[in-house]
Amino acid sequence: MRKIVKWTAGVIIIGIGLTASPVNAQSLKVVYPPANHETTAASIFIIGSAPPQGNVIINGNIVRRSPQGHFAPSIPLKVGENEVVIRYGKEEIKRTIVRKDNQPAWEEVETLSSNLITPREDISVLPGENVCFTAITPTEAKTTVTIGGRKIPLTPDWKQPLPPNSAVLVGDNQTTPAVGKTGENPQPRLWHRVVGCVSFESPAEFLQPVFSMDYNNKTVERKGTGRINILNPQQLPVVEVTSIQGITRTGPGVDYSRLTPLPRGVKATVTGRNGEWLRLDYGGWIKAGETRIVPGNAPPVSLIRSITSRLTQDSLDVIFPLEVQVPITIRQDSRTLTLTLYNTIAQTDIIRFDDNPLVERLDWHQKAPTQVEYVFTFKHPQQWGYDAHYQGSNLILSLRLPPRLHSKIFGSTIVIDPGHGGEESGALGPTGVAEKEINLKVALLLAQQLEKKGALVYLTRKEDEFVSLKNRQDIIAKIRPTLAISLHYNALPDGGDAEKTKGISTYWYHPQAHDLAVYLHNYLTEKLNRPSYGVYWNNLALTRPHVAPTVLLELGFIINPEEFEWIVNPQAQKKLAATIADAIENWLLEKKRYDEWRPK
Repeated sequence: MRKIVKWTAGVIIIGIGLTASPVNAQSLKVVYPPANHETTAASIFIIGSAPPQGNVIINGNIVRRSPQGHFAPSIPLKVGENEVVIRYGKEEIKRTIVRKDNQPAWEEVETLSSNLITPREDISVLPGENVCFTAITPTEAKTTVTIGGRKIPLTPDWKQPLPPNSAVLVGDNQTTPAVGKTGENPQPRLWHRVVGCVSFESPAEFLQPVFSMDYNNKTVERKGTGRINILNPQQLPVVEVTSIQGITRTGPGVDYSRLTPLPRGVKATVTGRNGEWLRLDYGGWIKAGETRIVPGNAPPVSLIRSITSRLTQDSLDVIFPLEVQVPITIRQDSRTLTLTLYNTIAQTDIIRFDDNPLVERLDWHQKAPTQVEYVFTFKHPQQWGYDAHYQGSNLILSLRLPPRLHSKIFGSTIVIDPGHGGEESGALGPTGVAEKEINLKVALLLAQQLEKKGALVYLTRKEDEFVSLKNRQDIIAKIRPTLAISLHYNALPDGGDAEKTKGISTYWYHPQAHDLAVYLHNYLTEKLNRPSYGVYWNNLALTRPHVAPTVLLELGFIINPEEFEWIVNPQAQKKLAATIADAIENWLLEKKRYDEWRPK
């Protein structure tokens, strides 16, 4: 979740600028926004605290405060500079907030600025594939692109711009018109987005697009910064994944959704490129830096014949012998797990798959000429995690067995992740207390409660230290726990309502964690009588681990004045930790009836 404080060299930047009072013991505190804050939001919340006696006045208006004196009112912002004055008694704090217009500057539009045309990076495509060009131009302009001896007219784009994914958190995730009134300007924008596409049938290198715009009896020409390469299908490079888990996405950029990571050693043909991103032959995109080019250009297609499985102490390992490491995807449903092997052709006539305590049946299908799908149907609905890696050219899919619970939760292993730490503070409450501190306090209390119940508990950090998201994921992968819980407190992006937004929210990513997420969420909100902010599927670093059901809890809004008082209350923290421990125990006890299907 996006937090609202920045760190520099380990020092919190809270921008408390006392401008009127010379008193050293300042009682008025403003923790957000920082000094000289910039935003594109139409409003912003002012988070701070002062003694409960008297009034806090912001821009001449008395603001509502919690019983202990905390405040978080929202104020509207006009485009440009906004002066905010916060007063308490004789103390005064000023903030200058700049609302940036998220629309293009007219000077750039009428000059066909290179910032407003795409593509901006070199692109490689196969013959016959469309390459599209876009520009933001005056509505009355006529614009074309000339490339490879062809002239393409650019016409108005009918697609509406999408809000960011985070907009769902403030209930504002609907499309907005690309042309219209914005900010304080009552006039509609006199620009629009135009687009045109073309394809080439023959290989070519470094085709340079030239944009031409006729407007106000003038012609403006601009060379595109991205060149176009048409690949030779007979000379496509082959790359090998060099990262332990190569991050793949649905498109060429970090804004695109993640696909199943590719294990190290996977080989695939490159069928396209966009800047630093490579498109692999099975459809996923990966950064070039996570791969290396291998000699030759023969397509890495493999045959597969028989398949075997073996039971270990904590997993059912299924071995897929292949000629070469091929790309994979894994999809979980309520009672199935589907493994898809790409660039693979089945020559399978026999499979040995003995009756086992986990999988009811294994089915396979040749879904496409070079795509084989394996569907595991489980005997029970709860899945406990999986892992996939190559040993040579053998793909090993490990399906986790359920925990062996000796009594209640004795025998379970639980990882607790206190979010943030070290130079990463997380959000700030109205008094300036950092989220990282409360995360750790509750995590330590929770660990004590779980250990009393007989669980073996690991924490990703036990003190105020920085632990990277990757290292936290690695801890979970190494320990292979029964389940993992990441603890956080919530904040909002600019434009949210910090006064009215409160409640617990729960986040999951893999279907194996959904039941746990819903159970924990309902248990906590009901037993603690706390508001619900919802259950979310969310692609977060600490929900993505797949070796165990993994859930991230946002236990309340640290920026909400009233909820903050509950969050920092020591007795409430102890009760919260005990309730989370009870919820985990009860959920595991519900699943204990599956204990008999673990091997003896």
